[in-house]
Amino acid sequence: MKKRESFNNQWGFILACIGSAVGMGNIWMFPTRVSMYGGGAYLLLYIIFVALIGFTGVIGEMSLGRAAKSGPIDAFGLACESKGKRKLGEILGLIPVLGSLAMAIGYTVVMGWILKYMIGSFTGSTLSPQDTADFAGKFGNMASSFGNNLWQFFALAAGIGILMFGVGRGIEKANKIMMPVFFVLFIILGIYVFFQPGSADGYKYIFTIDTQYLFSPKTWVYALGQAFFSLSVAGSGTLIYGSYLSDNEDIPKAAGRVALFDTIAAMLAALVIIPAMATTGARLNQGGPGLLFIYLPALFKSMPGGYIIAVIFFIAVFLAGLSSLINLYEAPVATIQEKFKLNRKISCSVIAVFALIVSLCIQGIVSEWMDVLSIYICPLGAGLAGIMFFWVLGKKYVENQVNLGHTNKFTDKFYPVCKYIYCPVCILVLILGIVFGGIG
Repeated sequence: MKKRESFNNQWGFILACIGSAVGMGNIWMFPTRVSMYGGGAYLLLYIIFVALIGFTGVIGEMSLGRAAKSGPIDAFGLACESKGKRKLGEILGLIPVLGSLAMAIGYTVVMGWILKYMIGSFTGSTLSPQDTADFAGKFGNMASSFGNNLWQFFALAAGIGILMFGVGRGIEKANKIMMPVFFVLFIILGIYVFFQPGSADGYKYIFTIDTQYLFSPKTWVYALGQAFFSLSVAGSGTLIYGSYLSDNEDIPKAAGRVALFDTIAAMLAALVIIPAMATTGARLNQGGPGLLFIYLPALFKSMPGGYIIAVIFFIAVFLAGLSSLINLYEAPVATIQEKFKLNRKISCSVIAVFALIVSLCIQGIVSEWMDVLSIYICPLGAGLAGIMFFWVLGKKYVENQVNLGHTNKFTDKFYPVCKYIYCPVCILVLILGIVFGGIG
């Protein structure tokens, strides 16, 4: 039997998981929510929820993946096999796999936009519009149906190209380069913004706790949503990366580092973007693609050395996005590879052809596409993974798996917290997403 691929060392695995977690949510959503929901108050709640989900859901999905040595289909099948219902588990395992593929397809569209703006930051076209209205018009044309075909193709090719090299030579090596470079580039941006007149107001807002926001339900809801989606608990990406781990790896320690660096990435984005907006006297109240492709380019154009700042910024954003893209595609690629006994390159090619066709067709509706996935499929996948591991497989199995490679026995509180708090939180995120029209 062919030996299963694996990460070469724990830091390679950790950097890959950090790469999967660090994405557009950190860059175009976190700073906006910090700005809109009370600065330090929102930040405090966000950190609490990151700690909760990082030390429950992230550990759980990594451990379930390692136990199954496979993706969600076989992992869910393994869980249900203990109840004599393996086929049911495998069918349920299709939900996070298909969700991951659908999310990757939507993300491919966004990555095409980012790649175009990154290249344009070198040529000057990214900052060529004259005012905010012109930037909005440029983005609208690009984000329309079939408005960015070529760059979208190249973005997909970059992600699939890395995946073709496999886990150790592809995913791990790419993230060992991309993640350090991402953090260095954002630190450079942070230093630049620090010396801009007026930036101090931004820092003051970020770290001031306005207690009235602690009594606002929206602050709690969006802090929970941000933490939940930022840590990539969806029953797919984190689980599949965990499946490549050896029994000697310390999963609780790895999960802690992933949560820490994901939070640092989000904070770096906030420490760049909010103070940068403060230099103009404006308050950040625009998130999503509009922030990244309209308001920030317009801001960069008005700043000293703006063209250089745009180059650094869009390179960093592209690296963050690419690391998330390869994680999203890994679950469906691995599933094709394992279920149909195809080699790595053919599996990647099959997924790439399908993804290219669908992603080109959804360019004009990608926002609605991603909303459906984030509201329904991601929390459903996370909830199913949690139920399979913590409810179906049970306490003894969970504790044995989590303690593999861990120096001392992990806390006795882990299992009850996961079973009775984390799993209901997944259901809560699903309900809140439906009520609020998305909280991720």
